Amino acid sequence: MPIAGVDEVGVGAWAGPVIAAAVVLPRELSLQGLNDSKLLSAKRRAALFDAIRQRALAIGVGRVEVAEIDRLNVYWAAMLARRRAVEALTLTPVHVLVDGKRRIMGLNLPQTPIIEGDRLHPSISAASIIAKVTCDRLMEELGAVHPGYGFERHKGYGTPEHLAALTRWGPLAVHRRSYLPVITAEGRQREFFLRPGAEKHTGRQYSRRK
Repeated sequence: MPIAGVDEVGVGAWAGPVIAAAVVLPRELSLQGLNDSKLLSAKRRAALFDAIRQRALAIGVGRVEVAEIDRLNVYWAAMLARRRAVEALTLTPVHVLVDGKRRIMGLNLPQTPIIEGDRLHPSISAASIIAKVTCDRLMEELGAVHPGYGFERHKGYGTPEHLAALTRWGPLAVHRRSYLPVITAEGRQREFFLRPGAEKHTGRQYSRRK
């Protein structure tokens, strides 16, 4: 009787996709240290990520891109990412355990929401780790592509470093334009380019935004 745990990351980030994972673990499996990914060090998350991938019966990952987040709003984007994660499983679970207090809309499977489920149920903990490590590695790749924005450190979330980069260079295509800090930064950039003589400074602006 396969049971899937589901969790997602990236809801509060200013940039990048929302990523959810669904994980089906063997009933007898015990992984030491399995817990909510937010309570683990990056090193411990990486080790558990590998162990889960090796020993899980099935893993599904759902991803909702920035354009979809801006169109749907992040609540529905998270719902969609969760559903996509379950649908990506290579086996159909008989029941789905969802972190939080809301069921996955549009999912035609028996399911139970569990508040703080990522701390209480191993399959949801495993899903939180898969989602978190997958998302973090993606943001680290974006950090290499867009140096100066600090994605490899803040992972797209709101930090003083991220806000300073937005203010200085403006948002990138990976930024969520439905989020107030991004809207504000884009407005400031528009004002900058409308100023007399702004064309003298656009070389650095464009080189940073590619």
